[in-house]
Amino acid sequence: MHFTSLVAAALLSVAQATDVHVVAVGKNPVNNQTALQYFPDKVTAEPGSMVQFQFWAGNHTVTQSNFDNPCLPISSINSSVAGIFSSFQPAAASEAMGMIPVFTIMVNDTKPIWIYCSQGPHCKGGMAMVINENTKANSSRSLENYKNLAKNSVQGNVEIPGGVGNGGTVGSQPTNVAGQSPSSNSTGTPTVSAASSSFTVPATMLLIASAAFMLL
Repeated sequence: MHFTSLVAAALLSVAQATDVHVVAVGKNPVNNQTALQYFPDKVTAEPGSMVQFQFWAGNHTVTQSNFDNPCLPISSINSSVAGIFSSFQPAAASEAMGMIPVFTIMVNDTKPIWIYCSQGPHCKGGMAMVINENTKANSSRSLENYKNLAKNSVQGNVEIPGGVGNGGTVGSQPTNVAGQSPSSNSTGTPTVSAASSSFTVPATMLLIASAAFMLL
């Protein structure tokens, strides 16, 4: 019984320590206006924290590039890097069922992660964001400059090796709890850093913690 209590406490402590940053894709949560944007388009995430993208409108992706090659998947620049790719997530198909698609990643370092939407001309139109912008290290590598580069880039509709859910977990979440926590029906949580090194944190951690408390 004492061992069970310790296990439950440890699991709950880890779960509570996980910081979740929610990004709304395609719709401004403040005024419910649709837009070719991520809201917010800048996120500061500590190592071990999670970023969940919630697809509220349109048909968008979360795709990783590097700073110098916006609108191109990072894997097309460096074949040894899989990068982040959510695949296309059409929100309307889920909305009728009271669900929204979600894509959750875990950040395991503080290097900047440059993100864009690979749908049509969306990237060239400014649908881009950054996780852990670091203008202190290099003032020219800002989100504003990344978007300016994107305006003159070649939109890269490049097939991404590995396909759906590279670097994260694709799932869905009821609209009435969206914005609160990572999706509970995801199938494990592969994680990715800016360098695309990865490890796995069980998505069932909260469920195990709950089950452990029931045994007390």
